[in-house]
Amino acid sequence: MLLAIDCGNTNTVFSVWDGTQFIATWRIATDHTRTADEYFVWLSSLMVMTKTEATITEAIISSTVPRVVFNLRVLCDRYFGCRPLVVGKPECRLPVPPRVDQGTTVGPDRLVNTAGAHDRHGGDLIVVDFGTATTFDVVDTDGAYVGGVIAPGVNLSLEALHMAAAALPHIDVAKPAKAIGTNTVACMQSGVYWGYIGLVEGIVREVRRERDRPTKVIATGGLASLFAQGTDLFHMIEDDLTMHGLVLIHDYNKETACL
Repeated sequence: MLLAIDCGNTNTVFSVWDGTQFIATWRIATDHTRTADEYFVWLSSLMVMTKTEATITEAIISSTVPRVVFNLRVLCDRYFGCRPLVVGKPECRLPVPPRVDQGTTVGPDRLVNTAGAHDRHGGDLIVVDFGTATTFDVVDTDGAYVGGVIAPGVNLSLEALHMAAAALPHIDVAKPAKAIGTNTVACMQSGVYWGYIGLVEGIVREVRRERDRPTKVIATGGLASLFAQGTDLFHMIEDDLTMHGLVLIHDYNKETACL
């Protein structure tokens, strides 16, 4: 079975793929100090508790936090006896290489989302990922990543607002009942929610203007469903887009290795 690992700035997701479906998915806070042994104790305990009988024979990693990759590699090698593919490394081939400025390094999460979205929806896409950062990935007709936009994430913006203005409290992200708030929390929720709706709609509008062609918008990330309540912009919400992309890239590397 395949262990797919998606390490983001906030959380790391582990999913087990049995060849036809994901049979288990677990999430843990990203911590670069966590050792391979700690990962295994946590994973093996969850496998027992959920009665997941998984014999891991292969692994693939996508990580936006370079310092965690070493211990994830050790985890796969020491406890599962396999050398993981790492998206973004030269030995990990992509179905279609990105077309960006020479010398530019594209985040592994964006490459994976591009592969997954193109497989499910074809080309001419904008993938909006509501993560620690809110990213917009532009996918060409043939499935190549051709650029995008990076904006501060919703929770990151809220934290910055709280830290810069001591009188403002921590709040949860939620769709407000109305745009005009009548107390501090309601005012902040309205500003964040409708502010991000405006940000997403404005960026998508400009990308479409530059591309000058019909373009679908696919949303992913933990807050995608929440923000979809405030706009009809999204053609589809994909909760497992990154994991789907990891499986595709792994399969592509296995197929090309046999040629």
